Amino acid sequence: MTTRAWGAEYRTTTVCIDSYQNGVPVGRFYNPYMEEGCKFLSTSQFLIEMERALDTMDFPQAFATTRIFATPPVHINGPPEEQPRQGETATFTVKVLFRQNASWQGTVTWLEGRREQSFRSVLELLLLMDSAIQAQGQEKVS
Repeated sequence: MTTRAWGAEYRTTTVCIDSYQNGVPVGRFYNPYMEEGCKFLSTSQFLIEMERALDTMDFPQAFATTRIFATPPVHINGPPEEQPRQGETATFTVKVLFRQNASWQGTVTWLEGRREQSFRSVLELLLLMDSAIQAQGQEKVS
């Protein structure tokens, strides 16, 4: 049985992108509900681990049950990290307000660029994050 997270602070997750090559992010994310960060090595791993964290918190509640082919393995985090909560490439805060239509809806804030945008799906979230990273890369070149 999971304990449901309550309060707006649990809606916000800090996503630290440490590298971004050929559209593949590597980094970690943090949420006040989690004792430690969760590392990811790809977009799909980020989405799966983030969805798992949202399911564990049961907040926001999913509108529909996710369909699966098999029982997913139990995820065990490694030892606590002492890394700063800032990405080497980019840092975002993702606030998931709803989980409807098998996707997420909310806002994403690009901390380095000091910009916030709403997203209506996970795909739109990924495209917004990609555009921020691309823009930041162009600023470094200039």
